[in-house]
Parts: sequence; structure tokens; C-alpha cells
Amino acid sequence: MKGCTDFVISIFFDTLKNFFSFRCNLLSVHLSLAQTRHQPKPLETDIRFTHRSIVEQCKAGSTSSQYELYSYYVDAMYNVGLRFLGNTEDAEDIVQDSFVDAFKNLDNFKYESSFGAWLKRIVINKSINHLKTKRISVVPMEAHEFHLADEEPVEAEATDIKKVKKGIALLPDGYREIINLYLIEGYDHVEIGEILGISTSTSKSQYHRAKKKLLEIINEL
Repeated sequence: MKGCTDFVISIFFDTLKNFFSFRCNLLSVHLSLAQTRHQPKPLETDIRFTHRSIVEQCKAGSTSSQYELYSYYVDAMYNVGLRFLGNTEDAEDIVQDSFVDAFKNLDNFKYESSFGAWLKRIVINKSINHLKTKRISVVPMEAHEFHLADEEPVEAEATDIKKVKKGIALLPDGYREIINLYLIEGYDHVEIGEILGISTSTSKSQYHRAKKKLLEIINEL
């Protein structure tokens, strides 16, 4: 029975990750289309160059361009910070600090990723460092591997996305970090290991523990 439950959990979270990934991809398409409508000249199709003209104006010291870039990303970055910190005041402070650092170090941005992805990494790193200064463990100390048994497929019950979001908010801080990084933000376990300073195998095991804990919370809602 336990193996069957593990398989249901695996199916459910894979489906949920695909759902959030689809939403992020759809948002990227909308942003690209909106940018195209406002630009009279053709732009690079590579997503890394989204808002490139504004970024370059910011590098040249244009305060109006800085405000324009800020207005494009502030809400999304606030939501990222809030998911990690669970506190509106802390999230607002982290986002403001992140924009300040981003604009100070904009010359280091070389379009190896989109500006949004580069900025989000700053917000996430600052959020995690903030939790560390409050002596909140980002990842529980146990580094224990969980292996899902191969079982016959079973149909997973549909779960309300609102319950999932509420469940994530109720997770212990360490578990919430892993769930947010992997399930919501879309980082793989190698990247999560780099962000949190842990091994890839530890990231995987903590994610399996976190998603089991999340399902327990959801079932009690």
C-alpha cells in the first residue's frame, strides 16, 4: 500500500510541475508578444534578449528606463520573494534590495539568460540568505535518499491548486524552499544544489521528503 501511495505522489507532483512549467512558458510568450507590439523594429527572437533595449539604456544610466524595467518585473519578483519568505514586509524589502543590487551590477549582466531569470536568481539568493540570518534552516540536516518503488499505475485524485498553494505555505521552511525551487521556479537538482550549497543527491532526497509532507498537509485541509 505504501508503494502505491508513493507512486500516486510521484504522478501528482510530476503533473503539478508540468502545470506550473506550462504557465511559466505561456507567460513568457505573452511577455514576448507584448514587447513585440510596442517595438517598431524587429527584435532578437532569443528570450535572453527580452527588454534588451531597456536594459542597455539602464546600463547607460537612464533612470526612466530603470523605472520602466522595475515596473515590468516588480510584481513577479515580489511573488517569488513572498513564496520563499511567507512575509509581505520581508518580501518587499528583499525585492527592493534585489533591484538596487541588480542596477548596481548591471554591467555584469551579459545576456547569458534573460534579465528576468538573472533578477529572479538574485531575489532567491537574497531570500535564502535572509532566512539564514534568522537562523532558519533552509534544508533539514538529514540527507536521506528515498527511492520510489515500481508499482502498477493508479489513478491520482485531482487536487485543488488552491490547496496546493496553501499547503506549500504551511510547509516547514526547509521543505518549502525545495518545493519552491524545484516545483514552482523550475530549477533542476543540480542548480538547486548550487543555490543551497548541497549535493545533487541531497536535493533529490529532500524534494521527495518535502512533497510527501506537502501531500500530508493537503490531505488534512
